[in-house]
Amino acid sequence: MPDAMIALLQKIRHTVEEHCDDVGDRFASEALDMHRGKSEARGIYGSMTPQEQAELDEEGVDVHAIPWVRRADS
Repeated sequence: MPDAMIALLQKIRHTVEEHCDDVGDRFASEALDMHRGKSEARGIYGSMTPQEQAELDEEGVDVHAIPWVRRADS
């Protein structure tokens, strides 16, 4: 991966970590709760299984995967 692309992804990672909640492996359930109005909409990030991704797709939940590169300060 070109250095310029890595640098851009590091900036994106920093912004996501600074402004969103890390919900870890609860990502899919949190996203569904927000989509269904059961919890307040907010920026979140975390992980999900391929099956959970399929469930979100079926529900019409719009999520995006971002390549998670090492931090710029590491």
